[in-house]
Amino acid sequence: MTPITLSTSWRHGRPLLLAGLALALAACASSRGLQPQGALRDVDSLHSERTLADATLGAAGFPARDWWTALGDPQLDALISEGLASHPSLEAADARLRQARSQVGGARADQLPNLSVSGGYTGLRLPESMLGDEAGGHYAGSGQVAFNFSYGVDLWGGKRATWEAAVDSAHAAAIDAQAARLNLSANITQAYAGLAYAWQLHDVAAEELARSQKALQLTGQRRAAGIDSDLQVRQAEARVPAAQQQLQAAQQQIDEGRTALAALVGQGPDRGLQIERPRHLDPLALQLPGVLPSALLGRRPDIVAARWRVEAAGRQIDAAKAKFYPSLNLTALAGVVAPNVGDLLQSSSTFAYIGPALSLPIFDGGRLRAGLDSKDADYDLAVASYNQRLLDALHEVADQVNAVRSLQQQAQSQQQAVDTARAAHGLAEQRYRAGIGGYLDVLTAQSTLLQAQQRLAGLQSQQVLSSIRLSQALGGGFDPTADDSRRAASLSDSSHS
Repeated sequence: MTPITLSTSWRHGRPLLLAGLALALAACASSRGLQPQGALRDVDSLHSERTLADATLGAAGFPARDWWTALGDPQLDALISEGLASHPSLEAADARLRQARSQVGGARADQLPNLSVSGGYTGLRLPESMLGDEAGGHYAGSGQVAFNFSYGVDLWGGKRATWEAAVDSAHAAAIDAQAARLNLSANITQAYAGLAYAWQLHDVAAEELARSQKALQLTGQRRAAGIDSDLQVRQAEARVPAAQQQLQAAQQQIDEGRTALAALVGQGPDRGLQIERPRHLDPLALQLPGVLPSALLGRRPDIVAARWRVEAAGRQIDAAKAKFYPSLNLTALAGVVAPNVGDLLQSSSTFAYIGPALSLPIFDGGRLRAGLDSKDADYDLAVASYNQRLLDALHEVADQVNAVRSLQQQAQSQQQAVDTARAAHGLAEQRYRAGIGGYLDVLTAQSTLLQAQQRLAGLQSQQVLSSIRLSQALGGGFDPTADDSRRAASLSDSSHS
């Protein structure tokens, strides 16, 4: 009988091993046919040259980081500083940033080996009725100290791709935190402009009340002289409470504007009582950068954050693909064990174990393909979000440029209408005093003047708001180069902590 040796076993078993390996590779999970469908929109394909042709262009057309200071109101500057220091929305954005940075650290840790130490004592006594006199009825104990080592080798770069995706997501979260501050600044500025508008309406209502009271006094004198009847007096009397109601409505709008600002700076309603009347706000004088629309890609925080999320989604696809390939895990265990603690340092008490393991997914019911398909869909969603934000950015800039241009012309025309209405009211009042004109002419001229003044106040307020919104549409002073080094340093610290 021929003895079976190791070489004989290998010679006969090698074909079977190779056949089994080939069968495993043929049957293993495959990512064939799965790929994302989304494509980033080329900004040069979104033409805006004709729409923005009449806009003022300049090399430094983007707003400054503290663009609201151009409005020239120190109270507004103080409110924005207060809001940036204490508003809860900023605390939430910072918390989300810390979450993203912690995920960077976790992904970095997955790339590194794990080493731990454990120790303990084990004691055991079994009954004689189970094992007899020789083994039962005796107590035996042992102490042990062991070092555990494990390392999942990143053969295909999947773990690195996961870490890079976490870094990209953290970049996006950092920009989101900056965008939250820019949006809060813009919201406070818009609310402040709304408060200024409420005070304008208050002035218009106060002037209307004074005119109405003056007209009532005049009609009373004319009735006493027998020139006018009670009809004219009643008509004049009706104008006074109407003007008072408009004054009260304007005061309500002022109070609501103050409480809104108090909330925006992160304080209670009583903080609004300390807010004084804003100074006269002129529209911001803005220029558009001559490199639109491509320059928006780097100056709009929402677009920059969306681009980082596209990068992160692409890295997640790479990580999902790596799961289709074989994985190698190294495990080692070494330590000492002895019945007595004093014997743990003897060489006879040492033990060691090493166990490299190679695994290959063969059949998982389609779980890996479903996971990769999901990551492809996440990438498509990120691309769609980026493309939509790009369209929205150009739309917002174009709308506000058109609004600033049109409102300036409308305000100039409306100022002429106010001047004309004021002159007409003065003439009607003079004719009425002289007895050659009727009170109906005065009422008509007064109503026309009131409406013209209210319309002018609204247009002037819209001018200011449009210039604020244009600043926001142009990025609100966001400068990615100013924060890149700080973000890189913080991400490096989190990845090595």
